[in-house]
Amino acid sequence: MQITEHIASLSEEGRLLAAAAEQAGPGASVPTCPGWQIRHLLRHTGMVHRWAAAFVTEGHTAYHPDGGEPDLDGAELLAWFREGHRHLVRSLEEAPADLECWTFLPAPSPLAFWSRRQLNETTVHRVDAESALGGPLTPVPAPRAVDGIDELLTGFHARPKSRVRSDKPRTLRVRAVDTAATWAVRISEDPPQTVRTAGEGSAEHADCELSGTAEGLYLALWNRLPLTAVTLRGDRAVARLWTDNSAVTW
Repeated sequence: MQITEHIASLSEEGRLLAAAAEQAGPGASVPTCPGWQIRHLLRHTGMVHRWAAAFVTEGHTAYHPDGGEPDLDGAELLAWFREGHRHLVRSLEEAPADLECWTFLPAPSPLAFWSRRQLNETTVHRVDAESALGGPLTPVPAPRAVDGIDELLTGFHARPKSRVRSDKPRTLRVRAVDTAATWAVRISEDPPQTVRTAGEGSAEHADCELSGTAEGLYLALWNRLPLTAVTLRGDRAVARLWTDNSAVTW
C-alpha cells in the first residue's frame, strides 16, 4: 500500500474508533482486551498517537519515551483522543518524503513505517472499541489485512522479543483464501522466521494451517477473533503456541 493510502485509512479508522467509544461510553467493557474499559482504550491509543507523532514532527533519531496516559475521562477524554488523532494524521500528511527519525521495524522509509504502524495500531483498537458495542465490526479490506499480517509476522515476530518459541521446530502456514497470499511461519527456539509466498504456498510440510479471509486471519492473529473464526487443519497445539504467546504488549 502507498503511504497516502495508509494515512487516509488511518484518518478513517480513528474516526470510527472515537464514534464507537462515544456510543459505548467510557465505562463499557472491552471484550477483546480483558480488564479494559473504553476509558483505558482511549487513554492508551491516544498516548500512542501522540508518541508516534512526536517522532515525525520532532525528528527523534533514537528511542524517545511516551508522555504517559492522561488522568481524563468522559467527554474530556474523548475530545483529547480526537485531537491527538487529528494531530497524528496532519503530522504524517505534512511530513517530508525524506523524513529521518527512529523506527523499530524494517520499512522503506520512516514515513512509510509510521504511517503503516499507526494504521494497524488504530485499526486493531478500533475493533476493540466496536467489540464493546457487541454488534458487527467495520470490515477491513483484504489488501490492508494482508499488509497488516505482513507487519505482524515478518516485522513484530521476527524480533528477539517474540515469545512464540518451541523446543521442537514447527511450521504454521497461514493462507488467505481471498487473496494470493500465504505465509510459512517457522517456529523454533529462535524468533519465528516467516516467508511469504503466492498461491497455495510452498510445498514444504506444515504442522498446522490456518486459512480464511485475509480479514479473518488478520484479526485472529492479532487475537481479536477466536481461532474458530478461521479454518484450522493439523496440530491445534501449534496454533495454541501462537494464541498463547503472540500478544504484543506496550
